Amino acid sequence: MNELMIQIIQLAKKYEKSDTYAIEPMDLKIYKSEIFGLLGPNGAGKTTLISMLSGLIKPSSGSIEVGHLNFNKSRKQIQNFIGVVPQEYALYPTLTAFENLLYFGAMYGLKGKDLKDTINQALENLGLFKFRNQQIKTFSGGMKRRINLLAGILQQPKILFLDEPTVGVDVQSKNVIIEHLKQLNSLGTTIIYTSHHMVEAQYICSRVAIMDHGKIIAKGTPDELIESTQNARRLEDVYLNLTGSELRDYV
Repeated sequence: MNELMIQIIQLAKKYEKSDTYAIEPMDLKIYKSEIFGLLGPNGAGKTTLISMLSGLIKPSSGSIEVGHLNFNKSRKQIQNFIGVVPQEYALYPTLTAFENLLYFGAMYGLKGKDLKDTINQALENLGLFKFRNQQIKTFSGGMKRRINLLAGILQQPKILFLDEPTVGVDVQSKNVIIEHLKQLNSLGTTIIYTSHHMVEAQYICSRVAIMDHGKIIAKGTPDELIESTQNARRLEDVYLNLTGSELRDYV
């Protein structure tokens, strides 16, 4: 059996002054070297769940174990081997690409020639080396998205959390990001990410969980979910069958 990497038991989140749970009490297991997708409409609870799993916000109840360590008891130790790439750009627009990565690398405790070599190689891998001395504010959305990713993986995390890593980018940038994530995963990094892109999720995920209204309503491999849903030929069919076709892009 695969090694258990993350286990949550009755994990829940209710924000202050809210009458309803953002995340209903739930159980979930994620295994080493998986690419695990959290899929769901706007407001389903994906970002809240990933924020709790990565230690950015505290749960209201329940427990999280990461690599057999309890998050409450070993928070600092756990955060040393996880990487987080938020949906919003966590970049300084007036600094260059290299300067941004130098700053984030130093936050992870990296320094000296090793850090500079790591940055240069990372920029080369994602087609950004020749732009390393340009300010981030001059970058396109796809270029910023790639730098945003690099900022979260310089320390070569064992677990990587990504919130919509390919949102708002062109097909070429999306392909570069996805192929890089697959390479990271092949080297042993466990990846947990949220996405609205069903084709993308079906292509790269070993397993997915479909969420709605703060609950996991289905989970399994993409093939398992397709096979168990009547008339479904792709993951998007499963998704629409479970979450409905009502518009969700409202405030």
